[in-house]
Amino acid sequence: MDHLVLTIIADDQPGLVERVAQCVNAQGGNWLESRLARMAGQFAGIVRVEVPADKHAGLVADLEALNRQGIRVLFAAGGTEPARTWTPILLDLVGNDRPGIVRDISRLLAELGVNLESLDTDVSPAPMSSDLLFHAEARLALPPTVSLEALQTRLEALADDLMVELNLRPEG
Repeated sequence: MDHLVLTIIADDQPGLVERVAQCVNAQGGNWLESRLARMAGQFAGIVRVEVPADKHAGLVADLEALNRQGIRVLFAAGGTEPARTWTPILLDLVGNDRPGIVRDISRLLAELGVNLESLDTDVSPAPMSSDLLFHAEARLALPPTVSLEALQTRLEALADDLMVELNLRPEG
């Protein structure tokens, strides 16, 4: 079996996911995991599929044909996940919205060698006011060379500068 990671983007429309799923199914493929969302009138997603090796080219052709319907699909070969002894950590963050929050947090994580495995963000009005609040939920992978306490200390110092509240905890 071959594994593919697909990136999909199109104007949001009913039936879009079904058309992609039909292409995968028609080639004997299996939809393994996905992250899909509608934003600003666009629909975007990442999907991991497996397909029999002899059907790989057919799946790519079928998915490329969706371009005529306004559905753009990019492909990357799926690799094997490296065996990691890293600790999964969950991060929740909330604070007044301002430019640079994601840049500053991701810079600190990169400096420490922490892997950002998933990130969900949104901006919404604060209860009882018209201020916009930035919310982030992230799944991190903490390398064995960095303690949770060290990460907590560095993130808390940054949170004070950014004027945000954060909660960091081991997953599970």
